[in-house]
Amino acid sequence: MIDLYYWPTPNGHKVTLFLEEAGLPYVIKPVDIGKGAQFAPDFLAIAPNNRMPAIVDHAPASGTAPVALFESGAILLYLAEKTGRFIPADLHGRAEVLQWLFWQMGGLGPMLGQNHHFSQYAPEPVPYAIDRYVKETNRLYGVLDRRLADRAYVAGEAYSIADMASYPWIVPWEKQGQTLSDFPHLSRWFADIAGRPATKAAYARAAAVNPDYGKPMSEDAKKVMFGQTAKRDG
Repeated sequence: MIDLYYWPTPNGHKVTLFLEEAGLPYVIKPVDIGKGAQFAPDFLAIAPNNRMPAIVDHAPASGTAPVALFESGAILLYLAEKTGRFIPADLHGRAEVLQWLFWQMGGLGPMLGQNHHFSQYAPEPVPYAIDRYVKETNRLYGVLDRRLADRAYVAGEAYSIADMASYPWIVPWEKQGQTLSDFPHLSRWFADIAGRPATKAAYARAAAVNPDYGKPMSEDAKKVMFGQTAKRDG
């Protein structure tokens, strides 16, 4: 059994996508990031960066003590290796998946996260920042679109953790100031993944965990979420 410390964000969705695809049994432990649950000592013992998702695998393949992990990319890679699924066994195929997984972790996620922050959550508009991150989002969409021009999925012809990592960040494309139809190959890929039964099951978890999923963030939640330092009170 896997305990999944989760809140319905793009990074949280990555892990439910995998778990639903693989059919692994798991229990969601909600981490309400708008109320500061990510700063609870018990959670910090698993995820010292006070970010979710995190997991505790109570039945690791080694048969040893439970394995605790934070960072969504590390979790996806761990689960892929645990199950032998969604990452190729051959050297070249594995390398393709890993480079695109790290591309998402180092580029797509952080840049689109800044897009979300300045366009939706900043206390006052910062036109330069909004323009910069909307344009960078557009550039990264173009990278994906070109990559998908001659293959079904990001790393080749097979669905992989590289796709699971990127897909949730494309879901809020309208809020990111993008037009999905401008990217025909990306649009085809997006529709393909959206239609997968496991994707539908994973996203159904969102509303079940957070009844306010999709609603604007409250001002109190913003105070909890943004502007923390190493000396955070509370």
